[in-house]
Amino acid sequence: MALKILDTCVNCDVCEPVCPNRAIALGEEYYLIDPARCTECVGHFDEPQCVAVCPVECIVTDPEHAESRERLEFKYRLLTAEESRA
Repeated sequence: MALKILDTCVNCDVCEPVCPNRAIALGEEYYLIDPARCTECVGHFDEPQCVAVCPVECIVTDPEHAESRERLEFKYRLLTAEESRA
Protein backbone atom coordinates (compact mmCIF):
# COMPACT_ATOMS: atom_id res chain seq x y z
CA MET A 1 0.00 0.00 0.00
CA ALA A 2 1.21 3.48 -0.69
CA LEU A 3 1.17 5.92 2.18
CA LYS A 4 -0.72 9.18 2.51
CA ILE A 5 -0.35 12.24 4.67
CA LEU A 6 -3.40 13.37 6.61
CA ASP A 7 -4.55 16.96 6.86
CA THR A 8 -3.19 17.03 10.41
CA CYS A 9 0.26 17.56 8.85
CA VAL A 10 2.01 20.58 10.38
CA ASN A 11 4.39 21.12 7.43
CA CYS A 12 7.46 20.53 9.58
CA ASP A 13 9.50 19.57 6.49
CA VAL A 14 11.10 16.43 7.95
CA CYS A 15 9.46 13.83 5.71
CA GLU A 16 10.38 15.14 2.28
CA PRO A 17 14.18 14.86 2.55
CA VAL A 18 14.12 11.31 4.00
CA CYS A 19 12.05 9.84 1.16
CA PRO A 20 14.40 7.75 -1.01
CA ASN A 21 11.95 7.74 -3.93
CA ARG A 22 11.23 11.49 -3.95
CA ALA A 23 7.55 10.66 -3.52
CA ILE A 24 6.83 13.49 -1.07
CA ALA A 25 6.22 17.08 -2.10
CA LEU A 26 4.61 20.14 -0.58
CA GLY A 27 1.02 20.51 -1.72
CA GLU A 28 -1.15 23.59 -1.47
CA GLU A 29 -1.90 23.07 2.23
CA TYR A 30 0.35 20.25 3.44
CA TYR A 31 2.74 17.60 2.17
CA LEU A 32 1.46 14.95 -0.24
CA ILE A 33 2.75 11.52 -1.23
CA ASP A 34 2.72 10.45 -4.87
CA PRO A 35 1.38 6.87 -4.77
CA ALA A 36 3.12 6.08 -8.07
CA ARG A 37 6.51 6.70 -6.40
CA CYS A 38 5.81 5.45 -2.86
CA THR A 39 7.16 1.98 -2.07
CA GLU A 40 6.87 2.37 1.71
CA CYS A 41 10.68 2.35 1.52
CA VAL A 42 10.67 -1.31 0.41
CA GLY A 43 14.06 -1.95 -1.15
CA HIS A 44 15.66 0.88 0.79
CA PHE A 45 14.80 0.47 4.48
CA ASP A 46 12.97 -1.87 6.85
CA GLU A 47 10.35 0.77 7.66
CA PRO A 48 8.93 3.84 5.92
CA GLN A 49 11.29 6.66 6.77
CA CYS A 50 8.61 9.36 6.61
CA VAL A 51 6.57 7.50 9.24
CA ALA A 52 9.66 7.11 11.43
CA VAL A 53 10.43 10.85 11.45
CA CYS A 54 6.90 12.31 11.52
CA PRO A 55 6.42 14.10 14.86
CA VAL A 56 2.62 14.23 14.62
CA GLU A 57 2.03 10.68 13.31
CA CYS A 58 -0.03 11.88 10.36
CA ILE A 59 1.27 9.40 7.76
CA VAL A 60 -0.87 6.31 7.28
CA THR A 61 -1.43 3.58 4.73
CA ASP A 62 -3.69 4.64 1.89
CA PRO A 63 -6.50 2.09 1.39
CA GLU A 64 -7.18 3.57 -2.05
CA HIS A 65 -3.74 2.42 -3.19
CA ALA A 66 -3.50 -1.11 -1.83
CA GLU A 67 -0.37 -2.95 -3.00
CA SER A 68 1.25 -6.22 -2.00
CA ARG A 69 4.86 -6.39 -0.86
CA GLU A 70 5.67 -7.97 -4.22
CA ARG A 71 4.13 -5.03 -6.06
CA LEU A 72 6.07 -2.56 -3.88
CA GLU A 73 9.30 -4.47 -4.65
CA PHE A 74 8.49 -4.38 -8.37
CA LYS A 75 7.81 -0.64 -8.20
CA TYR A 76 11.13 -0.18 -6.35
CA ARG A 77 12.98 -2.01 -9.15
CA LEU A 78 11.27 0.15 -11.78
CA LEU A 79 12.10 3.37 -9.95
CA THR A 80 15.74 2.44 -9.39
CA ALA A 81 16.07 1.42 -13.05
CA GLU A 82 14.74 4.87 -14.04
CA GLU A 83 17.29 6.51 -11.73
CA SER A 84 20.18 4.59 -13.26
CA ARG A 85 19.15 5.65 -16.78
CA ALA A 86 18.90 9.33 -15.85
